[in-house]
Amino acid sequence: MQELLRELGQLVLGSVPTMILFLILLGAYHFILYRPLVRVRAERYKRTKGAVERAMAAIAAADVKSQEYEAKLRAARAGIQHAREVQLQQWNAERESVLASARLLAQDRAEAARKEIAAQTEAARRQLQSGVGRLADQIMEAVLPAVESAR
Repeated sequence: MQELLRELGQLVLGSVPTMILFLILLGAYHFILYRPLVRVRAERYKRTKGAVERAMAAIAAADVKSQEYEAKLRAARAGIQHAREVQLQQWNAERESVLASARLLAQDRAEAARKEIAAQTEAARRQLQSGVGRLADQIMEAVLPAVESAR
């Protein structure tokens, strides 16, 4: 058994330079290959997935902006529609006011014309009544001389 332990000790002792060489090789791998590889992978991630994530974020921001734009557009259209309705109401009120004043003016003119016609009619009646007596006298003079001459 001792021999077995001695051989095992020689094997371990013989493997120490290999272990030291392995550790040096592992350190060199870490400094020469692993760190640059990690750096390149990080840069690649930043260029690819990072760019994709930034693009997704930009798309989300653009969606938010477009929603804000559409909300402002809807508000502007509603404002324009409201202003249009107010203008139409104002125009309708002005039209009704003009029509009412035109109706009043027409009624006043019609009333004035009725009064003038009534006055002219009354003047014509008076003229006719005053002329009836003269006309009767003229008819009598025209008829009576003919009746007297026939007798």
